[in-house]
Amino acid sequence: RPAPCPSVLGHEGIGVVIASSGGRTVGGAVVVPGKRVVFGVTRSCGECDPCRRGLTAKCTSVQKAGHESFDSDWPLSGTYASHILLRDGQAVVAVPESLQDGVAATAGCAVATVMAVLEQAGELTGRRVLVNGLGMLGLVAVAAVLQRGAAEVVAVDPNADRLSLARGLGATALSPATGRPGTVDVSLELSGAPGGVRSCIEALGIGGTAVLAGSVAPAGTIEVDPEWLVRGWRTITGVHNYEPRHLQQAVDFLEDLGDGLPWADILDGPIAADQLAAEFLRDDVPRLRTVLTM
Repeated sequence: RPAPCPSVLGHEGIGVVIASSGGRTVGGAVVVPGKRVVFGVTRSCGECDPCRRGLTAKCTSVQKAGHESFDSDWPLSGTYASHILLRDGQAVVAVPESLQDGVAATAGCAVATVMAVLEQAGELTGRRVLVNGLGMLGLVAVAAVLQRGAAEVVAVDPNADRLSLARGLGATALSPATGRPGTVDVSLELSGAPGGVRSCIEALGIGGTAVLAGSVAPAGTIEVDPEWLVRGWRTITGVHNYEPRHLQQAVDFLEDLGDGLPWADILDGPIAADQLAAEFLRDDVPRLRTVLTM
């Protein structure tokens, strides 16, 4: 995807506050030096129409951590640096001592996004749920959906190792090359692949809901039969980024889940900044996240 250059990349992280202007966390506590915090990926104005409607992630003047030019008014926006400047309009959540740094850092993008996706999915108790795409978001979604009382989670991915991780969490694991998920009440599309989007929509039963969150870059189009959609009372919706409450929910989820996710199989590292280039050139397949310590 195109991005400004030069810029400080990285939008999913955790840090220790070294100075504060007295801002508050999502929970209302004053941000004080010495506190470990995670932070939202978006910075919003709070005044535009989307902000007033509660969609601050779609602020008309939104800025994003790790996405801003070094020549802009927010040069220290990314996590691949020793310091990051958190701005007004950016969510901040304190991290409990029980959470390790690498685990807590995932709250800032992957886990918070999943919380937003599940909010759009609605009630999950007793439902049959399809999760397509088992990257970081997909595995978190499997665990969170099961935690919320789903009757069954069907997890789909072409990668056998990721299917094994999902199976270990309690999902029915399925390769798209060998089977179909059947009819579901809710489908969560987290891969962005057009084929995955299509399968998530086609799997919806009567009254079903598909939440699409993986399609964040151009990847082609699909066809949808509007009559089938209307007569079946089916819903298709999208989620991109998240709201401050979802960041708090993400931290709470990670704290409640504890070791419920196989972190040893998810997190690589930690590595130092001077090892980052070599990390991108590895011959083997790294885990879903590599912890970078600055």
